[in-house]
Amino acid sequence: MPSALIFIADGTEEMELLDDSTITYDTLVRAGIETQSVFVPEPKDSISAGLDKFDVLVIPGGAKGAETISQDSQVQALVRAYLAQNKLVGMICAGSLAALTSNLPKQPLTSHPGVKSELVEKSIEFNYSEDSVVVSGNLITTRGPGTTFPFALTLVERLCGKEKRAEVHGPMVFPAGTPW
Repeated sequence: MPSALIFIADGTEEMELLDDSTITYDTLVRAGIETQSVFVPEPKDSISAGLDKFDVLVIPGGAKGAETISQDSQVQALVRAYLAQNKLVGMICAGSLAALTSNLPKQPLTSHPGVKSELVEKSIEFNYSEDSVVVSGNLITTRGPGTTFPFALTLVERLCGKEKRAEVHGPMVFPAGTPW
C-alpha cells in the first residue's frame, strides 16, 4: 500500500490538509494511501521519514507554516533525498518555497502568487508556471487551496494509477464541467 507523509507547522493552511476532513489528506485516504502527518519542528526529535517509510512527502502552504517547514534542515534534506530516489514530493501554495530552500535543480514549478517573486527573483533555477498543477518529474506543485483537489488527485494517479484516480474522483461529485 502506498504511503504519504504530510508536514504541518503552526500556520499551515488548514484547507490544504490538516486532518481527515481536509482536501489532500482526505483524498489520499480515500485512495487507500496510508497517510500520516508530522509536526515541524518536532522538538528535540528527528523527523522519522526515511526513504523506506513513505512514497510521497507533502509540504502544505499557509505563509507562516510554509516558512517554518521550508526552513527546516531535516525537511530540506528529505526533499532532496526523496527526489534523488525517484520518490514523489508535493508542494502546495507557499510550500513551494521548500524547492528554493532545498536547492532543487532547474525545473518547472508553481506556487501561490504571493511567493512567486521569491521563487523567481531569488532563483534563476525555476521555470515558473501559472498552471494549476505542475508536474516536473517527481516534483508536483500547485497554487493554493482552490487547486488542491487536482493536486491531490494527481498524487493519487501517480501513486495508484488512473483507475484509482477515477474511482476516487467519481464519488466526490464535482460540478459538471470541472476540468479535473
